[in-house]
Amino acid sequence: MAQQRPPMIYYSAAGSGVAEVKVILSGFVLHGYLGMKTLTFKTLGLILSVSSGLSLGKEGPYVHIATCIGNVACRMFSKYSHNDGKRREVLSASAASGVAVAFGAPIGGVLFSLEEVSYYFPPKTLFRTFFCCIVAALSLKFLDPYGTNKIVLFEVRYMTDWKFFEMIAFILLGILGGATGALFIKASRVWAQTFRRLTLVKNWPILEVMLVALTTGLVSFWNRYTRLPVTELLFELASPCDTFTHTGYGLCPTEGRIPNVVGYLCIAFVIKAILTVITFGIKVPAGIYVPSMVVGGLLGRIVGHMVQYMALKYAGSGIFSNCPADGNPEACVVPGVYALVAAGATMCGVTRLSVTLAVILFELTGSLDHVLPFSIAVLVSKWTADALEPLSIYDLLTDMNSYPFLDNKVRPVFTTELGDITQRPRPERVIDISNSPLVHAKELRQKLEYLQMAGELDGGLPIIRESVLVGLIPAPDLEFALDKLGSEDSSLCLMSMHTRWNGLEDETSDAVDLTDFTPYIDPAPVALAVHSPMDLVYECFVKLGLRYICVLRDGQYAGMVHKKAFVKYVKHLVGQAA
Repeated sequence: MAQQRPPMIYYSAAGSGVAEVKVILSGFVLHGYLGMKTLTFKTLGLILSVSSGLSLGKEGPYVHIATCIGNVACRMFSKYSHNDGKRREVLSASAASGVAVAFGAPIGGVLFSLEEVSYYFPPKTLFRTFFCCIVAALSLKFLDPYGTNKIVLFEVRYMTDWKFFEMIAFILLGILGGATGALFIKASRVWAQTFRRLTLVKNWPILEVMLVALTTGLVSFWNRYTRLPVTELLFELASPCDTFTHTGYGLCPTEGRIPNVVGYLCIAFVIKAILTVITFGIKVPAGIYVPSMVVGGLLGRIVGHMVQYMALKYAGSGIFSNCPADGNPEACVVPGVYALVAAGATMCGVTRLSVTLAVILFELTGSLDHVLPFSIAVLVSKWTADALEPLSIYDLLTDMNSYPFLDNKVRPVFTTELGDITQRPRPERVIDISNSPLVHAKELRQKLEYLQMAGELDGGLPIIRESVLVGLIPAPDLEFALDKLGSEDSSLCLMSMHTRWNGLEDETSDAVDLTDFTPYIDPAPVALAVHSPMDLVYECFVKLGLRYICVLRDGQYAGMVHKKAFVKYVKHLVGQAA
């Protein structure tokens, strides 16, 4: 008897959900991940997790929630419910509207869908996605959830233009932000492979949530900038100063108070960075966008105050010759600009978003003068992060969860054929109807369990007659059909598209339950010749969003290549090339 795999719990409402949305839009199926149940629990859980004060954000979960709404809406129309391609276009637009609502940035939402989550984005989808984001932004404007009559998450306006010498600091912030983002990914990997592998934590994930919440409360209480909610903190870090504080640790210090404020911010930076690492990945709805921006904002504010201190101390000389010596701390250098630049750079280092981030930062500030600093910092950050850590946080999650995601932006050089990765067909992986078109339901259940043990829940069973491929039944459809049977022990299933059902009923005993499975059979599965070049196989998986490809040799069935096997092969090639 085959060894049974231990039961696995799938926390579909936990985490950000962006990585899973990317995988789904690439053609993979995660059952229930975009359903009504997940939508309900994700929404309720997000309200509690965001209000808890943990170092997490709501922007990533917004993408998941919006995609769930799009998927549920598709069920109401046969045009979309029965067409995977059309449904994925709706899901792409839904994901974009999630970012548009989260940041109040409709153009940034469109670019997010194009740059990050969408696998296939034709021109007509671009316009429809833009329309969806505009409607989402108008709805946000009408509802006015922030009570400010604004749609943006927070709004800052900088009246002082940046000076040319500050470009050095902006490039430095890009380097530091990219390095911080890359280190965050490495630290998250180490934390997941060590602490979360402990038996107690692995079996009781709610214990980790309690420990992280307790740690956050105890550590964060003593520092004002770790105690604030992440959105309020980011707004305060990025804001310019109207009045200046002469005492305490306010973010608008005079020249003499700047060193004390920098030290206070350094402590907050270290605490917030560590809390963000241990919080990301716990089994609650949680995003990484704003927490990573907060860590970067603290870093940027530290650098900004240092530059401000030098500009005040050496005003009128050297590179600060254009800075007025009138005693106004922000007459020349605005630390809030540095905070927002570093926030974008750090988020880029974590997510590897580039154009999207620059546009979102522009939509938050509405300042054309600062588009160039934002863009340069994001560019430098991406270069730095790619050099230190090739994977983004979503790539890391995809690898750790073994999702069969085929990156369509990285195409290796193939020198092999499809037959080189095709395994010989095994009896437990096919349905042979050479002797009879009727197959026992119990036998089908065993074959389905074998696929599940192999990790191919979204795979399929080819149907062959005399070694010729005559159809294929997808594993999810087969499971659905078997679950509808009353008794599998006494059921025979018709697995042929070309057999008369009435004649079989007459020849079979009344004690046997005959069930027609032909509505679930794909009579023309995608099949390629065994000598097909790998470039063609790659195009089929990427452009068509296939989950498997049947392989033929001289017209006869020769095996099947699942997307997981092909992704593993591609990663091996990329690893060898590197």
